[in-house]
Amino acid sequence: MNQKRSADDLIVNGIEIYSMKIDSKVTSRFAHNVITSRAVNRANVSKEVVFDVDLPKTAFITNFSMTIDGVTYPGTIKEKEVAKKQYEKAVSRGQTAGLVRASGRKTEKFTVSVNIAAASKVTFELTYEELLKRNFGKYEMLIKVKPKQLINHFEIQANIFEPQGISELEAQGSFITNDLSQVIKKSFSGKKGHVSFKPTIDQQRTCANCSTSLLDGDFTIKYDVKRDSPGDLQIVNGYFVHFFAPTNLPNFPKNVVFVIDISGSMSGIGIQQTREALLKILEDIREDDYFNFILFGSDVHIWKDTLVKATAENLKEAKDFVRAIDTRGMTNLHGGLMKGIEMLTTAFETNSVPKRSASIIILLTDGQPNEGVSDPQAIQANVKKAIQGRYPLYNLAFGYGIDYNFLEKMALENKGVARRIYPDSDSAIQMEGFYEEVANPMLTEVELNYPENAISDLTQNNFKHYYDGSEIVVAGRITDNDLNSLTADVKAQGAENDVTFSEQADVEETAKALQEQEYIFGDYIERLWAYLTIQQLLEKRTVAQGEEKENLTAEALELSLKYKFVTPLTSMVVTKPEDNEDKAAIADKPVEGTAKAAPGTQSYPTHSYLYSSPSIPSLYTSVDGDPHFIISVPQKEDAICFNINEETGAVLNLINDPVTGIRVNGQLIGDKRVSSDAKIQNTYFGKLGIENKQLELKLEVTPEKITLQKGRKKTVFTWLDTVTLRQEGLTVIINRKKNLVLSMGDGASFVIVLHQVWKKHPLHQDFLGLYTLDSHKLSERTHGLLGQFFHHIDFNILEIHPGSDPKKPDATIVIKNNKLTVTRGWQKDYRKDPKHGIDIPCWFVHNNGAGLIDGVHTDYIVSNIFDTTVN
Repeated sequence: MNQKRSADDLIVNGIEIYSMKIDSKVTSRFAHNVITSRAVNRANVSKEVVFDVDLPKTAFITNFSMTIDGVTYPGTIKEKEVAKKQYEKAVSRGQTAGLVRASGRKTEKFTVSVNIAAASKVTFELTYEELLKRNFGKYEMLIKVKPKQLINHFEIQANIFEPQGISELEAQGSFITNDLSQVIKKSFSGKKGHVSFKPTIDQQRTCANCSTSLLDGDFTIKYDVKRDSPGDLQIVNGYFVHFFAPTNLPNFPKNVVFVIDISGSMSGIGIQQTREALLKILEDIREDDYFNFILFGSDVHIWKDTLVKATAENLKEAKDFVRAIDTRGMTNLHGGLMKGIEMLTTAFETNSVPKRSASIIILLTDGQPNEGVSDPQAIQANVKKAIQGRYPLYNLAFGYGIDYNFLEKMALENKGVARRIYPDSDSAIQMEGFYEEVANPMLTEVELNYPENAISDLTQNNFKHYYDGSEIVVAGRITDNDLNSLTADVKAQGAENDVTFSEQADVEETAKALQEQEYIFGDYIERLWAYLTIQQLLEKRTVAQGEEKENLTAEALELSLKYKFVTPLTSMVVTKPEDNEDKAAIADKPVEGTAKAAPGTQSYPTHSYLYSSPSIPSLYTSVDGDPHFIISVPQKEDAICFNINEETGAVLNLINDPVTGIRVNGQLIGDKRVSSDAKIQNTYFGKLGIENKQLELKLEVTPEKITLQKGRKKTVFTWLDTVTLRQEGLTVIINRKKNLVLSMGDGASFVIVLHQVWKKHPLHQDFLGLYTLDSHKLSERTHGLLGQFFHHIDFNILEIHPGSDPKKPDATIVIKNNKLTVTRGWQKDYRKDPKHGIDIPCWFVHNNGAGLIDGVHTDYIVSNIFDTTVN
């Protein structure tokens, strides 16, 4: 019985994952990780197997494959547009993909599913690489452990090789109990370190008789290297890497200006945790530091007229000031930043701060600038001109109601970084953690130089600050084939005087020292160089324009393809067996600034995720259900939605483009009868008419039939048909009892979803949903209930507060110069799943979209399904 129960515990929904191994090789901070998962279908029917892993955000996927019954289905990395076209070809055959990349705090989720026959086996193998970053004196490798079931053979193996020698090594897990801690094996000696974690099934159980797994959380490996000199120079196969991390240097006194958003949208958890973080930071400020606070709402408020020294008396007064910070007004971000820059500049010009000191500006905001100078480009230009490269700007983006790309670009232009602060219970800890990273500057104006005639393709070699516990990494290619040794010279400004360092590496000696094949994978220094170069090219691309941006894009793309990295410029196309036909899916690299906000509960929102599959485009509009309109606003990482309540039989103009001649109208139907408890009769689209005058096309769709008229020829189909019709400039695909895909050459594409209910249902009847794709191909004169939103729209969310439903907070939206009350909620996207749909978070505009749509909703009523005259 025990053996039977043990075997049953390994099977979930007919699927047994009988093996999962995470194999990591780290060579000179560069990690090469392979995750292998093996599963078998124990059911007597075909089942879906899901491979679901979380990867570090800084990692690039380099390979993925599935092996099913001995046949391997590989992933291939291609330019994003090429991959998209291959994917869309599969979609046109009705083969939508099931692969998703999602973005979280420290990780990105990779998910792919595949149907396998009864008794069949599948092996998933995913490879990713990353350069481990040194923070607070240690390199950290994060492995997300979440198998979701007991696994017969589960193990983590990590082999670390560091030519400098390993000084310390630790491994721990957020899920590790006292018993499980004995399972972690770790050792290091000289240049080698090893970590293993291989729990038995019984050790994985949450309790003695439980079938649930303890393995759910973060497994973290941290280590550091021996530092006999400030840096380490390594050369392998024509490439070099220079690690620079001096120790035992005096810290610079620093001058820090905190520029804090106190607009209405920061009320609640935002301002509460900001106060908490600032109070903790004030406890850590050193006595020789100078600081000040700038607050901005509609107006700009300062604590002191100048920067003040962190004396006990000033710190006490500062804490009282911080405790009293409260929210009010709009968002004068420009005014706050310019005041902070002016204050720092004046402090240096008047010699009121030490000449040898490091200055930084830390901005915290949660919204869009909407007071004073509000144009992002104008703000960026003014800030860059005012700072003039003298000190870095660090932008902390609180929550999701912000233009992250704007904050990132402004930070990068001014030698800083942007960081998202997630609005959860530990927001204050996140803010403190960032401050601690930049709290101890040891060097400024760091410049690393190498023989010009011997190297090329150098990565960034100038750095504004070096912070204690971090590391500077520079890599390049050696062009002198006769080079016997390489010298690196480092110049910087120290707290007390200018300093210089020199490192030298012998080509033959380092090559011999690195012949540890058990630990080393391939040309790791060359791949490290490529990884670092791509990341820095993408950063430069963020702030570049015109031809410079095109050149940076081309260079980063070329390297991404050559070294097979999934980056923001490439996608990995995965072919999957499905009903004896190949089925395509795409893995993209999520980008922080384009993640969509997820639904919130008491606070808004609590997570960030993005569907990177092109089956859910970053820009789309739709109308479905009762009828519910969803307007995606990718610039805001969010969506707006509204309903239209109108009588049955009414025909609404949805899209009208007088330039391309494309028009879409929809006629409402109601339930068979009004239920006794319904205040308003439910209405749905029972008929859609799509017209393209240039193609002489009229398409009329009902839940019963599809009528296509092209010129004088008329063809009638039913939803029982499976059809692919291609004519010049036109493609019509009918996926039986599911959806219709209409593509019109250079015009927009549409997906019409069929919703079927039980024929004998006493109340409801079949209806249709409309989804627009490629709407950017329509002209700027496009209008209609949906069409008006094909153009750029902007909005700001203010004063988020609990609503009547505790799970759906209310807020004020500022849009089209109107202030409206909106509610955070969800609408359904039925394109991939017509039966259940996918929840899309959005801000719901009440009263038939009043204040959001142009005019009122009755302005969009037309007389018939192909009428072009709007009332």
